[in-house]
Amino acid sequence: MRNQPGRADGRRLPIGAEVMAAGGVHFRVWAPGHGRLDLVLEDGGSERTFKLSMECEPGGYHSAFAPQAGAGTRYRFRAAGHDRLLQDPASRFQPDGPHGPSEVVDPSDYRWSDAAWPGVKLEGKVLYEMHVGTFTPSGTWEAASRQLDELRAAGVTVIEMMPVADFPGRFGWGYDGVDLFAPTRLYGRPDDLRRFVDRAHAAGLGVILDVVYNHVGPAGSCHKAFAADYFTDRYSNEWGEAINFDGPNAAPVREFYAANARYWIEEFHFDGLRLDAVQAIHDASPCHILAEIAAAARAAAGGRSILLVAENEVQDARTVRPASEGGYGIDAVWNDDYHHSALVALTGRNEAYYTDHLGVAQEFISAAKYGYLYQGQRYAWQRKARGTPTWGLPPASFVTFIENHDQVANSGRGRRVRQLTSPGRYRAVTALTLLGPGTPMLFQGQEFGSSSPFLFFADHDDTLGSAVRAGRAEFLRQFPSLAGEAMQRQLADPGAFETFARCRLDFSERERHAPIYALHRDLLRLRREDPAFRAQRPGGLDGAVLAPEALVLRFFGPGGHDGDRLLLLNLGRDLTLRVAPEPLLAPPEHLRWEVLWSSEDPRYEGGGTPEVVTPEGLRVPGESAVALAGRPHAEEGD
Repeated sequence: MRNQPGRADGRRLPIGAEVMAAGGVHFRVWAPGHGRLDLVLEDGGSERTFKLSMECEPGGYHSAFAPQAGAGTRYRFRAAGHDRLLQDPASRFQPDGPHGPSEVVDPSDYRWSDAAWPGVKLEGKVLYEMHVGTFTPSGTWEAASRQLDELRAAGVTVIEMMPVADFPGRFGWGYDGVDLFAPTRLYGRPDDLRRFVDRAHAAGLGVILDVVYNHVGPAGSCHKAFAADYFTDRYSNEWGEAINFDGPNAAPVREFYAANARYWIEEFHFDGLRLDAVQAIHDASPCHILAEIAAAARAAAGGRSILLVAENEVQDARTVRPASEGGYGIDAVWNDDYHHSALVALTGRNEAYYTDHLGVAQEFISAAKYGYLYQGQRYAWQRKARGTPTWGLPPASFVTFIENHDQVANSGRGRRVRQLTSPGRYRAVTALTLLGPGTPMLFQGQEFGSSSPFLFFADHDDTLGSAVRAGRAEFLRQFPSLAGEAMQRQLADPGAFETFARCRLDFSERERHAPIYALHRDLLRLRREDPAFRAQRPGGLDGAVLAPEALVLRFFGPGGHDGDRLLLLNLGRDLTLRVAPEPLLAPPEHLRWEVLWSSEDPRYEGGGTPEVVTPEGLRVPGESAVALAGRPHAEEGD
């Protein structure tokens, strides 16, 4: 039966504009602060408009059915007594940006080809963080889709797409999105995003979307014009007003965000979400909003498996514990501790938020065994305890990386890690990251040693742009090396188009940097094909310090110790162990250690690997990583 005006029968989501199966469009918005709301339909690009009075529903909702509307109809809302036309807070597309009209989108118009796609599970995955606007020269989903086969061949399994919710301006990172249901017009139309995901599935790649549920951007948001209760001043938030998930009138706000999670999974077939800075999502409710969002996303996936990843600066392990244990049911968290230790080891600097990391061997062993390094100890940089215990969490729960969008940009000039350290150290720590028991993540271009910087960029008007420039400069002053006047003058202007343009990848570097590309491809192949490195089993490895900058990790073979592997990492000078009272170095019975892989292979422009197991003892080249496998002793006379 055809939907009647003002009725929500047949709707998939509680808010937004939805095309009805029998024709027409049903509109629904939460606006408790308004006694009357009008729906204004625009007639194409002309000045003609059609105004419909919306029906008031319980709980502050307003709805209307427009039989004359359909996919492509542009519309806005106007409150009685107000001149301002407002975009839909749940708009599915903003063709002219946040300050323009919303557009009705019918998701059923796209014909998917991924019916057999099973989704993704955490184990064995390799993440790849992508900013669509700088990933290719044209910065579109269409252009990015042409690189999918190459990413798969390199060993990537899941793309982690940086936020795409629409925001004002010509460019930005995406973390200041204001239209949370509208894929930004900067990268294409909604069906272009659907086509990207569809093609990724055809290439054997999963795609998860970075979403920001802790604040909305400083310009272009219409939420407050509909309901002040979207926000609260009861919690502090460094990026703006905190979202009201547990105060008065919070139920519709919770519904809005849970619906957003469902939307990306249902209508775009995303394989999960990456939740930004969840420490700034405050909720004292019996059921935390993160648990509600996780449940909504999994329900939306139906029979598909999805992957939920979170960034949690305070390192609260509840994030990745199941709901049955009082957790939020997220699959994995970014491991900043691993990154910080790695960067200190690579660069020798531990200023600002690197203060509590020394980059020594024991930190890498502990990170491999336990994930977070800080699980309740005092954290000097913050002058308080940080983290909670991770006992029982699987190793794959911790996403390990040496580059991401924030950390590359926070180097001041946006330089990549390989430009901040020696080639040998870079290869060695890359090996530790890609063979370790966590879930590795690469930042776009890292796999071929991209020389493109990744800087902070955001296009705002003059007043806000000036504030953003000043705020960015002040943030970087926490690093003494960046606080001086000379370095401050070198900082790129976030609002300059050139700053954005400099960050685009150059794919010809895949050939020009062939040794680095081969390094990443070979390591990911070894991780994928070797049972010991692939296993990611709880208790599946142990480690020992061999010197302040050297360590051994022993990966236990799933079929017995004959399948064990050693990973020797030495970030210092050449190391010869003539005395080695460490059982982890002992080969399996009746076997001897042989080199399986070395970061000093000439293929990677290494200096060559001397014999590691010698009659005099174990020799580990300086600034290298070497993987060893047990092999039968050669027969006498061979």
